[in-house]
Amino acid sequence: MRKLISLLASAALGAGLLTAPAFAQDKGTVGIAMPTKSSARWISDGNSMVEQFTKAGYETDLQYAEDDIPNQLAQIENMITKGVNVLVIAAIDGTTLSNALENAAASGIKVIAYDRLIRDSGNVDYYATFDNFKVGVQQATSLVNGLKERFGDGPYNVELFGGSPDDNNAYFFYNGAMSVLQPLIDAGKVNIVSGQMGMDTVGTLRWDGAVAQARMDNLLSAYYTDKQVNGVLSPYDGLSIGILSSLKGVGYGSGDLKMPIVTGQDAEVPSVKSILAGEQYSTVFKDTRELARVTVGMVDALLQGSVPEINDTETYDNGVKVVPSYLLEPVSVDASNWEKVLIGSGYYTMDQIK
Repeated sequence: MRKLISLLASAALGAGLLTAPAFAQDKGTVGIAMPTKSSARWISDGNSMVEQFTKAGYETDLQYAEDDIPNQLAQIENMITKGVNVLVIAAIDGTTLSNALENAAASGIKVIAYDRLIRDSGNVDYYATFDNFKVGVQQATSLVNGLKERFGDGPYNVELFGGSPDDNNAYFFYNGAMSVLQPLIDAGKVNIVSGQMGMDTVGTLRWDGAVAQARMDNLLSAYYTDKQVNGVLSPYDGLSIGILSSLKGVGYGSGDLKMPIVTGQDAEVPSVKSILAGEQYSTVFKDTRELARVTVGMVDALLQGSVPEINDTETYDNGVKVVPSYLLEPVSVDASNWEKVLIGSGYYTMDQIK
């Protein structure tokens, strides 16, 4: 009997040795907190990260908060309690996470802000995002080019929309756009007919397309009964679709009313189709696969005891510290290059668009 037990123990030990390498591939668990599934872009972000973290040998805990701040806080606290090794957070409101991040730091959990800067906390280790000021520059440049193309030399009647005031990126988008537009406004080439300017006035809470549509309705009825709007600066495709619905509702795009130039961001499928239909003029493509790749690289470096690759140490002051960041390049997309950029890169298939 003793010999039998000894043989079984040896066999079990041998089996354990044989299976050990499989466990070695599990480098730890990454908690991924995403804001919402209401935007296709965030679904793509989540999928890309899970895929790439899994390939790199990590377990993942992906949670969507559906734009509910208490829900996101509860999800993050739950990840901390479960003992994730790193948190990757795309915040709904970047000013609400300080207490949760204190708990993460107390547990030795590193934090990477994903695409949206987390503010007012010293417990943000790194930031992975796109060059958000450049996104705004690209949007305004496309707007101006479209205005010249469709409406000649101007001056042009334009309205401005901003993103959600609780999203730090919205200010970079707006400021980038205004770096292009303000000189034209000052020169009388661009007229903001409503006079509504500044993020405190033109911001759109939670990037809500219905809110943007209602505001565009109000602008048209209050300021454009006897004149035409030529362009609308929109920072996000979800807003653009609402704005376009408002414009089409009063006849723009039919008869003598040319469709105004409307910008966007994220290259969501409905907006790409709208561009092909001659409605939305442009969008900005941000390849979420590349953002996921950079984020995986940051996590890998942190957990292996090395320093993550960064390319910006000046831009993103969160109110407590300048967060070391990696900024990716956005790409402006319109009817002239959509196929090369979106289909050629493999981000979409032609069947998804047509």
